[in-house]
Amino acid sequence: MDLAKYIDHTVLKPEATEDVVRKLCREAKEYGFASVCVNPCYTSLAAEELQGSGVKTCVVIGFPLGANTKEVKAFEARQAIEMGAQEVDMVINIGALKDRKYDVVKEDIKAVVEAAKGRALVKVIIETCLLTDEEKIKACELAKEADADFVKTSTGFSTGGANAHDVALMRKTVGEGVGVKASGGIRDYKTSVQMMEAGASRLGLSAGIAIIKEARGESNTGSSGDKY
Repeated sequence: MDLAKYIDHTVLKPEATEDVVRKLCREAKEYGFASVCVNPCYTSLAAEELQGSGVKTCVVIGFPLGANTKEVKAFEARQAIEMGAQEVDMVINIGALKDRKYDVVKEDIKAVVEAAKGRALVKVIIETCLLTDEEKIKACELAKEADADFVKTSTGFSTGGANAHDVALMRKTVGEGVGVKASGGIRDYKTSVQMMEAGASRLGLSAGIAIIKEARGESNTGSSGDKY
């Protein structure tokens, strides 16, 4: 399995600089990663660095809390796409989900899906570590109903990250027509493979280079060091 093509090479730490983002883009092109995932302020920079490479520009929306209004998330998504984003990873309204305000959650997701208007993939971060299994299932159902392209486990900035149980549950819920992205705390090759075997079709990592080197039996020289 060519694991690299399933990896979103990620740097979302607040202290990331332009040089860090440029380095991330160079690495993504060298290793053939699926995308580079950055905060919105670096959208144009990443898009410029990746132009013509086949590596996508991925931008987070409503990150990391998901507590923005749907209008703000939609604007943020539209702006990111206009600046070159080809994928957007949005955080749901977690409190509304827990309050069982399912229409609010669905409309929140739909606002970003409609903002993307076929110009970018939409991945929906449900923050599994804060949810019961029942809530995880409902969040995935709502994302699918809102025509999102992916559901995603985690921001990497809460109390926990991805695990195989959640990935398998999400895959079972959405079926084969929607992608599942595992992210948060995946730092070695064994865990990456476990996530893929559980049903993940994309991995959000900051340790992508170390993992690919491990898979190839090469020595590791470190990664971008994001918590993600």
